[in-house]
Amino acid sequence: MDDYELLDSGDGRKYERFGQYRLIRPCAQAIWRPQKSQSDWMKADATFDRSQGNRWNLKTGLPEEWSITVSGIRFRLSITAFGHLGIFPEQRDSWAWITRRLGAFVKGTGNHATVLNLFAYSGGATMAAARAGARVCHVDASKGMVTWARENAALNGLADAPIQWIVDDANRFLDREIRRGKKYDAIILDPPTFGHGRRNEIYKIDEKLSATIDRCGSLMSESPAFILLSSHTPYCTPVALANVLQAITPRTGGPALQCGEMLLTGEQGVLPLPSGTYARWSPSAEKT
Repeated sequence: MDDYELLDSGDGRKYERFGQYRLIRPCAQAIWRPQKSQSDWMKADATFDRSQGNRWNLKTGLPEEWSITVSGIRFRLSITAFGHLGIFPEQRDSWAWITRRLGAFVKGTGNHATVLNLFAYSGGATMAAARAGARVCHVDASKGMVTWARENAALNGLADAPIQWIVDDANRFLDREIRRGKKYDAIILDPPTFGHGRRNEIYKIDEKLSATIDRCGSLMSESPAFILLSSHTPYCTPVALANVLQAITPRTGGPALQCGEMLLTGEQGVLPLPSGTYARWSPSAEKT
């Protein structure tokens, strides 16, 4: 059982459980009415509000940090000033997919994969790849998030795994890898709508994503395992992301391009909550 579940959603909010703690946070996609009663929602341990500036309202004694397991991966959680916790649980199906695809790659080739994880945040995809035996290059522009990801690696017994930790602007790093002639068997990226590089580079997804994907195409090995692109930008629909990937997937020689929505889910009867989109390519399609 995962330590995460969606308890309910509606009226522009989501009600979630992270381990033993229940939290309410804003969610623009939740345009329907909640299913559970107001008394159920009142049981939350904390709420996050943006109506008068970002602030947490702690109803019970939340710890400074705690750990949970999602999709078999351990994460250190902590509330932040922006309402984040150090995990995007809507990615859990992708983490499982990454592990399966890399397992199939190893079985088919007899080689351990080399994986590039860009905009890597707290390392969920990095852990999923590393536990499949891959050599991973983890890249994020935030030194603090790279430190957080390394702590997660230690939580998962992967402190000594072949993971390279890089603090850098994504496109700057990609240009350097291209000059080095580096190749990767799998590339994972979850670019922000708007972000800053370590040298104050500006990343706007509508202006930079296509160039980022072109660079990724130049770094793919001759017989790659996959490329996985995800986004939380509202106008980056599944088809939009698939269209972006179409620019490079012909170079890898296969038609198996899939796309869809990432969902937060709970027990049976809880309405699924759309929380981003993905597009992914691999040499052969997978039904699940």
